[in-house]
Amino acid sequence: MPYLVGIIIGLVIGGAAVWAVLQISAGGVLRRARMDAEQTRNNVAQEAQNRAKEIELSARQEQLKLKETFERENEAARNEIKVHEQRLNKREDTLDRKLDTLSMKEKHLDDLEVRLNRQQKSAADKEGQLDKLLADQRDRLLQIAGMTADQAKDVLLKRIESECRQEAGALIQQITEQAQEEAKEKSRMIVLQAIQRYAAEHTSDHTVSTVNIPSDDMKGRVIGREGRNIRSFEKATGVDVIIDDTPGVVVVSCFDPVRREIARISLEKLVQDGRIHPARIEEIVVQTSKEMDEELLKLGKEAALEANIPNVPRPLIPMLGRLAFRTSYGQNVLKHSIEVAYLAQMMADELGLDGNIARRAGLFHDIGKAMDHEQEGGHPQIGMEFLRKFNESEAVLNACVAHHGDVPATTPYTPLIMAADAISASRPGARRESLERYVKRLRELEELATGFEGVRQAYAIQAGREVRVIVDAKLVDDKISAKIARDIAQKIEHEMQYPGEIKVTVMREVRSVEYAR
Repeated sequence: MPYLVGIIIGLVIGGAAVWAVLQISAGGVLRRARMDAEQTRNNVAQEAQNRAKEIELSARQEQLKLKETFERENEAARNEIKVHEQRLNKREDTLDRKLDTLSMKEKHLDDLEVRLNRQQKSAADKEGQLDKLLADQRDRLLQIAGMTADQAKDVLLKRIESECRQEAGALIQQITEQAQEEAKEKSRMIVLQAIQRYAAEHTSDHTVSTVNIPSDDMKGRVIGREGRNIRSFEKATGVDVIIDDTPGVVVVSCFDPVRREIARISLEKLVQDGRIHPARIEEIVVQTSKEMDEELLKLGKEAALEANIPNVPRPLIPMLGRLAFRTSYGQNVLKHSIEVAYLAQMMADELGLDGNIARRAGLFHDIGKAMDHEQEGGHPQIGMEFLRKFNESEAVLNACVAHHGDVPATTPYTPLIMAADAISASRPGARRESLERYVKRLRELEELATGFEGVRQAYAIQAGREVRVIVDAKLVDDKISAKIARDIAQKIEHEMQYPGEIKVTVMREVRSVEYAR
């Protein structure tokens, strides 16, 4: 019994010890779990705090970007509004000036109307007085002459009859003299028949071309920052670009039609492409120049085919094409040459000569005008020397060099070319003399400027009021460029006559400007 009690007591004590150990172990595990949970919670809170800071920083950066974008757009809008305000203010000033002018004109018209009414009233009074005075004088003359009105009429009719008999005698004598000139009349009839059989169209060409611009913003792109695009374009093409307030239009001005056409096509390509900068401008101008060479060849072939001229040497074909862009007193030289060819052939056929030779001489008689700006001398001599290289006949050469009467005619075809040339030029509206003088003056300016050493190119622009000279930077430094500008201005003063002043601009790395006054 005591042994059993001892076992029971031992078991109880062992169980209590085991329970105590388990209780202590569970408390440690629970504390560790609590510590791990606390640490995990702290880590999560720290991570959440860091993430919140990153989101807040990203939001602030996005806010700054949006703010900068808004400020740029707002600045651009303010600039655009400012430009529009300036444009509106300018137009408003223009309208105010026009309104003032109209008011002054209206007042002037009112004054003129009052004066006109007074003059009409005075004229009516004077007319009545004049009628009364004439009646009194007629009655007084009848009293002095001692004749009635019928008797005076008879005397006047007899005098008129006598004068008519004298005029009739003079007319009979004139008709007799005309009958003695039938030979001259026959030649005139040949010319008239040629004129009536061939009546070509004629137009007066101008020195400007217009290019349509889709918007005013495109005008700004054509001008470029500080005008660099328009300066590059004018330098590459040798034309003058005029941009004013006219909506949707840019004007290209140049006395050389080929250069003007190249500039017009190049500008249209640039506007259509939208990429306008100096490098692109040079690329487009070079490309357009090549296309123009092909167009000149095409026009020359068409002209030779239209004039029915076979076996035209190939170097002559593009020269004929250049005549399509050349004018003489406003008349298109290629159309004029084709017209002269047909007129000469018709007259040659009437006279029993070879119409083919006459037609060939007529087509080539002004060929020198295609290159007279590149060589010295008049276009007849230049054309004759050029045709001689291709073994043209003596009739064609003499017709080319002598069709202005400077050289004696050696073949019967030359007078025919001279007559056909005069017929074509004398058609009503065919020529405009002022344009030829204008072109000649511009060409003289360019030739005068290119005569100086170191000058590569010269362009007369602004209707001859400015000459832009491009010098070789390797041969001419800044000091010499200033001297060249002064020398050109002095030579213009001594050798040319012109209204106003001519600006001479020599361009190298810098521009030296002098004025010929």
